[in-house]
Amino acid sequence: MSFQVTVLPSGRVYSVDDDETLLGAAIRQGIGLPYGCKDGACGSCKSKLVEGKVTHGEHQSKALSDEEEAQGFVLTCCARPHTDCTVEARTVPGAGEFPVLKLPSRVLTIEKPAADVAVVRLQLPANQQLQYRAGQYVEFILRDGARRSYSMANAPSRLGTPPAIELHIRHMPGGKFTDHVFGALKEKDILRMEGPFGSFFLREDSDKPILLLASGTGFAPIKAIIERLQDEGITRPVHLYWGARARADLYLHDWAEQAAAAMPSLTYIPVLSEARAEDGWTGRTGFVHQAAMADFPDLSHHQVYACGAPIMVESAQRDFVAQCKLPTEEFYADAFTSEADKHAA
Repeated sequence: MSFQVTVLPSGRVYSVDDDETLLGAAIRQGIGLPYGCKDGACGSCKSKLVEGKVTHGEHQSKALSDEEEAQGFVLTCCARPHTDCTVEARTVPGAGEFPVLKLPSRVLTIEKPAADVAVVRLQLPANQQLQYRAGQYVEFILRDGARRSYSMANAPSRLGTPPAIELHIRHMPGGKFTDHVFGALKEKDILRMEGPFGSFFLREDSDKPILLLASGTGFAPIKAIIERLQDEGITRPVHLYWGARARADLYLHDWAEQAAAAMPSLTYIPVLSEARAEDGWTGRTGFVHQAAMADFPDLSHHQVYACGAPIMVESAQRDFVAQCKLPTEEFYADAFTSEADKHAA
């Protein structure tokens, strides 16, 4: 049995099979619904159920509260329909443009610019062309069927020869995948992956100034977006705020400085939350989103792209909208939810 889902205001209609979520079926059919984690943890896919009935799978209350559910909101990533449905959701042009592929990849290089960060380059198969938008991610399929998500850190125009994607992987001690990356993974190993996924990428139909906000390895998709801006000759004013605990955690600080030097439209502001005197740090300190707010008390005419720890993304969205007049629809985010985050109460 399948059900018909109508998306408003676009009027797009698609079908959902018995065993599918609203989002899973949309991705399969190239319908560009907004989403991030696909695990009921981030809330990026929250939409309004106008008509019909759904059942929610496991999800976090911070992504969808009981009150919101009572008001008719749903998380399309974990909602399964029981009837035909009408859902109110902004469609994302380009989100379903490229086919989702399952493909093998071969480890080309592994570099560690910080003690707990690996920059891994993965060679793509010659007979399958992975197309994606800068900012999107792939999922690794582990031997037990578990999945782990990582954003491409290079723009699709910078795959190189042989074509390869770049990923920034932070070590989470005890993590099933990252323990392997930091302990056993070596050049020429094969990893299975699927993608592209995600609705986090540059909205190129706008001419608004851009605020890029990253924490930790949330810098990865932000780096890909900067490369996209460079390659397309987009000259919208861009301010990049990259937050980390200590200077060593700004693992591609030199790259960011060089990008800003090469792009007159790009300004780079690193921010440390635990700056130490012995590091000789003379730059900005504190929480990264608060540094941006100090510089931009009025964001009413900006677009914001935020990526990194869920607490940073949530704080930025809340405070930018409430205090800096950022239009809600101009905040685009990808919260890096770990497995521990996804299973938190």
